[in-house]
Amino acid sequence: MCLAIPARVIELEDEDIAVVAIEGVKKKISTALLEEVAVGDYVLIHVGYALHKLSPEEAARTLELMAEAGVLHEELAELREGAA
Repeated sequence: MCLAIPARVIELEDEDIAVVAIEGVKKKISTALLEEVAVGDYVLIHVGYALHKLSPEEAARTLELMAEAGVLHEELAELREGAA
């Protein structure tokens, strides 16, 4: 389905590259579309790009809604296929 999904930044690599983690899946993403990203930030990711920063509460609520709708498992499977 390829929805945008919240993930936490766990590492900053290069100027515009970060590693995010969600449910045990780690993935390298581009942060070029955001002004500033720090380790610990939550970002909304889609097709390898961080699109928007989220509060931890927004991230948790979004993940909860995705799980309730039955799409979280599918999105995590897609992330695992392209994991870092």
